[in-house]
Amino acid sequence: MTQHGTLGVAVIGTGRMGSDHVRRIDDVISGARVAAVVDIDAARVKAIADGIEGCTPYTDPVAAMDDPAVGAVLIASPGPAHEATLLAAFERDLPVLCEKPLTPDAESALRVLRAEEKLGHRRVQVGFMRRYDADYMKLKDRLDQGAYGRPLMLHNKHRNPNCPPGFTNAMMINDSAVHEIDVTRWLLDEEITSVRVLFPKPTDKAPEGLSDPQLILFETASGRIVDTELFVNCGFGYQVMCEAVCTDGTARIGDNHGVFANTATGWGGTIDPGFEDRFADAYDRQVQRWVDATRRGEVEGPSVWDGYAAAAVCEAGVRAQETGERVTVELAERPALYR
Repeated sequence: MTQHGTLGVAVIGTGRMGSDHVRRIDDVISGARVAAVVDIDAARVKAIADGIEGCTPYTDPVAAMDDPAVGAVLIASPGPAHEATLLAAFERDLPVLCEKPLTPDAESALRVLRAEEKLGHRRVQVGFMRRYDADYMKLKDRLDQGAYGRPLMLHNKHRNPNCPPGFTNAMMINDSAVHEIDVTRWLLDEEITSVRVLFPKPTDKAPEGLSDPQLILFETASGRIVDTELFVNCGFGYQVMCEAVCTDGTARIGDNHGVFANTATGWGGTIDPGFEDRFADAYDRQVQRWVDATRRGEVEGPSVWDGYAAAAVCEAGVRAQETGERVTVELAERPALYR
């Protein structure tokens, strides 16, 4: 259904990502406003709502969704809370932008998929924001056009200056490699069928118990090979790179984000300190596209199927870490709604 006028959005979860989305909707994008904010911390949401005209604070997501001013939901709460919130949104037939992960595991993601399938139409866009990054969008367009021939391999690099306390090997897959999982499926337009994880000699910067870096190998349905270097304690900055190797050429993004200079004393550029800096434009574009599509009565972008498939590959990746073996990805049959 087309929504006329400004779209009232309930932002559920006001931690690091949720607070940034509140700022984005309030200050950056057009066509929407923050109509409600939700968090278990009542004082926190009251303070946020007090700074936004016409915004109501809630501690209960369902109460916020029942607010007449709310026409759409942005979910930025912790992953384990997503399923219940999504199902409540389906009951009200509300459009949703759900930050990744869709849910923490494939089983719960499949339940969400079945629930949306029963609606008979899509309601959810999953927050895989790299699909909205200008460089990734250009690479996707050129691969789709066959500009370099048929893609054969992808090489990915994903480096963080350091990881937060408590970061685990499983989080290397579920929180970091999940982005490469999604862009691999998107760029190549096919499913990942198996995962293997290799463990190089670890850096001395890694906390005890974390194997860092890791090399992840994906195989796809047509036999393409994708490798991803994960290095979450590289120490020098945040880098994301992707190179497509094709039959008639190669194409690479991520080497030179920003100004690259030559001077009398040297050459080079800057390295972003974190993902918010590297992908700020992608987050803005993602939310703006979601708002625009919602106001047209449409749903675009990464689907619940994409969220489910990513969760299934992540589960295979964690098993590959634990066993040291090549692990096959198990997927349900893809419903017609997502074809």
